[in-house]
Amino acid sequence: MTACPAPALSVLGTCDDVPAIQCCLPDAVSCSVDAAPGLCLPEAECPADLVRTPGLCPGDADVQCCTDPALACDPDAAPTPNDGLVEAPWDPACPDGMIAIQDLAIGDFCIDRHEASLVVLDADGAVIGSHSPYVHPTGDVRAVSIDGAVPQGYIDGDTAAAACATAGKRLCDDDEWLRACRGAAGHVYPYGDRLEPGTCNDARVQHPAVEYFGTADPSIWSQLGNPCILQVPDGVQTTGAHVGCVSDDGAFDMMGNLHEWTADPAGTFRGGFFVDTALNGPGCTYATTAHDRSHWDYSTGFRCCATPL
Repeated sequence: MTACPAPALSVLGTCDDVPAIQCCLPDAVSCSVDAAPGLCLPEAECPADLVRTPGLCPGDADVQCCTDPALACDPDAAPTPNDGLVEAPWDPACPDGMIAIQDLAIGDFCIDRHEASLVVLDADGAVIGSHSPYVHPTGDVRAVSIDGAVPQGYIDGDTAAAACATAGKRLCDDDEWLRACRGAAGHVYPYGDRLEPGTCNDARVQHPAVEYFGTADPSIWSQLGNPCILQVPDGVQTTGAHVGCVSDDGAFDMMGNLHEWTADPAGTFRGGFFVDTALNGPGCTYATTAHDRSHWDYSTGFRCCATPL
């Protein structure tokens, strides 16, 4: 399969797609309509079988967002991109998917190497498939920590705690979460003390809800449970994709990507998400306390901790 050069590759697929011109469009600013990825192009350069949407691109009015409507997000589809991925053992001192952290002050503990995703269980507790990371979980689910997975968004704190418990784990205490992110040296960011934008998934400029709905009207803020918000291009990334976003102990994505619930019974999620890792404190110190544990939206994720084996 022949691939187009970036950014066309990341925006419109590969050259074997039909029609191939969807892939091999010129280098341009990316955009999206209904979560369908596109490019900002002059009207004359957008292929006739694609759709042009005005008002979404910088420059002249003639430059419009060129998209394939077949790629638009269906809010009822519930895709399961993690099918076939499995949780692997990592540290013999910990359950699968976890790393061990030694600390004299708070005691030794294990923490998920990656932000958690979910598997669906049948009535006997057997795994019957992966859960859609774009849908609020309501059935029997178990937390897993898998490399290369889309982490679970749309989860409330109580469901996150239950999913960890079903896996023989638990939500992390705040001091455990902070220790895992900051390392023994107490870094501000997982990778050190100086901000490096883009090292973690923390540099998206436009809010995904504004991009998806095509407006900043206040009405969109009551619709943050829409499954398509997290499917907007260049939003959430698969676990471990930002290879430099790793703590001294080996935990990935503790800054950016998705917020992460902790065990605070009053409701706290930490680390920021792919648009904001500074508003409520820089890097590892970021903490949102404005919601109780029943809250969920596209940006809320989690990871688990456990006692060493």
